[in-house]
Amino acid sequence: MKTKVYNLQGKEVSEIELNEAVFGVKVKPSVVHEVFVAQMGNARESWADTKSRGEVSGGGKKPWPQKGTGRARHGSTRSPIWKGGGVAFGPKTVRNYTTKINKQKRILATKMSLSDKLQHNALCVVENFNFTEPKTKLFATLLNLLPAQQHSFLVLTNGKDATVLRMTNNLPKVTTMRAEDVSVVDLMNKQAIVASVAAVKKLETRLSK
Repeated sequence: MKTKVYNLQGKEVSEIELNEAVFGVKVKPSVVHEVFVAQMGNARESWADTKSRGEVSGGGKKPWPQKGTGRARHGSTRSPIWKGGGVAFGPKTVRNYTTKINKQKRILATKMSLSDKLQHNALCVVENFNFTEPKTKLFATLLNLLPAQQHSFLVLTNGKDATVLRMTNNLPKVTTMRAEDVSVVDLMNKQAIVASVAAVKKLETRLSK
């Protein structure tokens, strides 16, 4: 399995042999969806918190006698049906959204996501990111020259590349990260991938273990 390699001028210069065990996997949407939802849940934090009737202040005195007033009986002004009262069955910060993901399934879903990008011509491999100057305009020009017609890009580098991070920081809908850190959520949130040859090799090494 081969794909084209482009230079920084957007011209095809060679081809690269891709590992079919990583980029040629049969895509099963149900597996990718399961891992995607789990990873999104694992990244979620519980911020919403409400007080029950036992946690709000006041309400120690019965608002009026049980009988004789003609009104409904109440034992506390902190009841959930009262304004300023506690909340019944409200959200609490102790809620846990974490879902355990099998390691092999997570790796498989990552491979499927990469394979899907390749099948839909949404994976562009460039020789390297050695630009003459670290200017955002140069990277934006490269994205326009590449054959990928998508509108959002995930740029993968081999290890941390401070220069590429600086060049893409102000580009809308462009995210740069290390190839060894990419997840299903990262791949699914962007329409196309732009990776260096070294980053592709890093992906194959990581996902072939």
